[in-house]
Amino acid sequence: MDIRQLRYFVTVAEEANFTRAAARLHLAQPGVSAQVRQLEKELGQPLLDRSGRSVTLTEAGEAVLPYARAALAAVEAVRQTVDEFTGLLRGHVTIGFLSGAAAHAFDLASVLADFHHDHPQVEIALSEDTSERMLAALHRGELDIAVIGLAGEEPPPGISLQVVIDEPLVAAVARDDPVLAHTGRMSIPLAELRDRPLISLPRGTGIRGVLDRACARAGFQPRIAFEAAAPLFLAQLAARGLGVAVVPALQADEASALGLRTLEITHPRLRGRVALAWRTDGPSSPAATAFLRLLRATLAVPGPG
Repeated sequence: MDIRQLRYFVTVAEEANFTRAAARLHLAQPGVSAQVRQLEKELGQPLLDRSGRSVTLTEAGEAVLPYARAALAAVEAVRQTVDEFTGLLRGHVTIGFLSGAAAHAFDLASVLADFHHDHPQVEIALSEDTSERMLAALHRGELDIAVIGLAGEEPPPGISLQVVIDEPLVAAVARDDPVLAHTGRMSIPLAELRDRPLISLPRGTGIRGVLDRACARAGFQPRIAFEAAAPLFLAQLAARGLGVAVVPALQADEASALGLRTLEITHPRLRGRVALAWRTDGPSSPAATAFLRLLRATLAVPGPG
């Protein structure tokens, strides 16, 4: 047997159809069938049942499949190890990113483009989600790296972090909001938001986690009137007088252009933090390790502002 036959067998088993397997392998269907039959002949057992509308595994096929997959994984690991020594990376990197949040703070597109230029044979898959779901995906090995919002001070077990954004959270209000009746007011205690309708990021995001925890410690549950994934949209809702938006700090000219005033939230001061996250035992492939190294070098670690 050879590795090609094992690959064909695994692909047919996964697709449950010779035609689809051949299309996935970019080969003619008769050639795939012939190679799988040759494998079965060498092993002395049928691995696939072709009698139904879809191809299914025989009992022997069920037993062989895990070993075939392990053999393919071992061959790929050998190839990746050799590629590391020659400076050529191949493989697949999966990265998760905050849904609509913090995208303005650093140019991830340029980092992706630079990495692709240096390593054109590495495939990169980028997805957006909430921080909670991305952390779960990291634990399951479905993501190599994630850019998440932090709700607490300590990293979750088994996860390493590098903070890339650390900025105060503010209350953004319309210019005619009653809270601005005090001339020159620059801040607002968290307790004063107790009975105000709030506009916030959804549950599962870092900033929402910070807000919910702070309110719980202050003895009240926040009144969330509107939720959205993009801080800019939250600010636009606040400008229409629909509530107080809890968002990362805005530049004065940016707030003015939106028709907003911002007040620093105090007692306690709340901060929004965004971090790179990866499994403490490291990404699973050399390609992911190289991409993480680039991200850590490119995205500066700020001090509290």
